[in-house]
Amino acid sequence: MNEWEFQLLEEKAPAESVTISGVEVKEGTRVRLRPRAGGDIFDLALAGQIAVIESIEQDYEGKLHLAVVLDDDPGKDLGMLRQPGHRFFFSTEEVEPVPGILIAGIGNIFLGDDGFGVEVIRRLSGVGFPPGVRVEDFGIRGYDLAYALLDGHDVTILVDAAGRGDAPGTLYVIEPNVTGQSVVDAHAMNPASVLQLASSMGPVRGRIVLVGCEPATLGGDEGHMGLSDSVLPAVDEAARLIENLVAKLLRGDKLEQALENSPKGTI
Repeated sequence: MNEWEFQLLEEKAPAESVTISGVEVKEGTRVRLRPRAGGDIFDLALAGQIAVIESIEQDYEGKLHLAVVLDDDPGKDLGMLRQPGHRFFFSTEEVEPVPGILIAGIGNIFLGDDGFGVEVIRRLSGVGFPPGVRVEDFGIRGYDLAYALLDGHDVTILVDAAGRGDAPGTLYVIEPNVTGQSVVDAHAMNPASVLQLASSMGPVRGRIVLVGCEPATLGGDEGHMGLSDSVLPAVDEAARLIENLVAKLLRGDKLEQALENSPKGTI
């Protein structure tokens, strides 16, 4: 333990949160470590690593320090218990926030291709995404999704089947207008209505993108389960697209960079 770490043990109340690069971070927030130049061997080894903030401490001068535990540390649980060797301290200038990401499936499995978003989420549920990436099937639960949009994710990826007049199975990625009147209208619980509902309930922070698929059928008058032959192959393609997008966001790419090679659509 060096001198300034010892100073952290002074009886100072820990801070609940701190703002870094315009983003509020707190206990449980994931950050990327960017130690200042000229540090010791530990700084060189930890540069670029992802860590979770265990606490925000201040020394006797009132300067804030972040106690972090590495994501990849096999002894991560020991770090959370504040055991030596598994917990490291960095200044607020030596970390950058890692975006919190929500991947939300939308759709009704009883209406044919309307179950596209649900099926994509099922495929993604087996992917070992790191903490901070939430994958959930919202189905037709519009209010639940609206509340989730208010949780403060940096990026939300909506996955849905929605018609834009393209060939069935066509994928596209668009960034919908949160306050717009119409984005897509494939069914009652559509991204447009959910976004409008969420914005009426409170501020929707972060960026939102829609990974959409052109449906061949929405089940007709009587409805039916199962995706059409045209849409089924697009499920794996969409899952790969989303995995790639998330990987780019987690490595620090801006959303525009992450979407450079994605199939784009316009509203």
